Amino acid sequence: MIEWGDVYKVVVAMAPLYVALFLGYGSVKWWHLFTPEQCDAINRFACYFTLPLLGFEFISHVDPFAMNYPFIGADVISKCIVVLVIAFWANCSSKGSYCWSITSFSLSTLNNTLIVGVPLLKAMYGQMGEDLVVQSSVVQAIAWLTILLFVLEFRQTRKDFALSTTMRDSSVSGEPRKDLEGDDHVPVSSRPSFWYLMKVVWQKLVKNPNLYACVLGLAWAFSSSRWHLKMPSIIEGSILIMSRAGTGTAMFSLGLFMALQTEVIACGAGLTVFGMVLRFVAGPAAMAIGAIAVGLRGDVLKVAIIQAALPQSVTSFIFAKEYGLHAQVISTAVIFGTIVSLPVLIAYFVVIELLH
Repeated sequence: MIEWGDVYKVVVAMAPLYVALFLGYGSVKWWHLFTPEQCDAINRFACYFTLPLLGFEFISHVDPFAMNYPFIGADVISKCIVVLVIAFWANCSSKGSYCWSITSFSLSTLNNTLIVGVPLLKAMYGQMGEDLVVQSSVVQAIAWLTILLFVLEFRQTRKDFALSTTMRDSSVSGEPRKDLEGDDHVPVSSRPSFWYLMKVVWQKLVKNPNLYACVLGLAWAFSSSRWHLKMPSIIEGSILIMSRAGTGTAMFSLGLFMALQTEVIACGAGLTVFGMVLRFVAGPAAMAIGAIAVGLRGDVLKVAIIQAALPQSVTSFIFAKEYGLHAQVISTAVIFGTIVSLPVLIAYFVVIELLH
């Protein structure tokens, strides 16, 4: 049973997040240290330097041969359920869209496994709870954040192509325009093919350090676990000096973003409630179905459900800000969700224990 000392440990782990958040907020709102352009540069620094190295650092230390694969399978099934529900909503509802499908997937599935999950699940279920939530964080970094990065890049490529086509069409109109359609430099169709978009997206992704962090981290994890290799201290030190700043710079960037908004809850009450329902209800419900489907029982089942109700991933905000997709919604989910997560997760723990 979780005790007050365990709650204190979780609060201690979460408090530094708000220190970085407060410093970022104050540096713009009160001290006027950064311009909006500089704030974008700080977010880009977190997106392309500190967070990839943080991801590599914890992926490279996991043992792939000791992972609980039924637990991972339940996670995969739960994500597939979310995707199917979102796809059905996007196709059958007048409010459905590709952009909101991406954001809804992020809100439902991507959680703060390391900062909040590790101390909380360890307090609740001991070393087994900590091991499972670390495995969940590795799979999230390797698979789900990479998929999120891909769909965001796909959307951005399609958007850029449409913008360039619109600009070209606005500068070339009327009877000159029919003369230029035979020119090789002016495409006749304004809609790119799927394979053209895929080619451009992959060309961009191969330049993205987040992808390399996942691939190299996983490769080292397999190699070091199989042959008991140890990373040279000079390389490990070079990685640690940047990776330790990963979460801090992400929360600092979140504070900067908050300060640039006219309201603290930037997306409004309706979207805030929508985000909280997806985060604390839809995500755990999908995980419960996936866990039961693969036959998880006992404490592993409980950990699976509770870790699905962890607050929103900070990395999801960095990506949303970088690609300009509903950053206000994701930022509110991170801030408000982290505040209310502790009582919500303890309530989940008590109810699950009573039902068992």
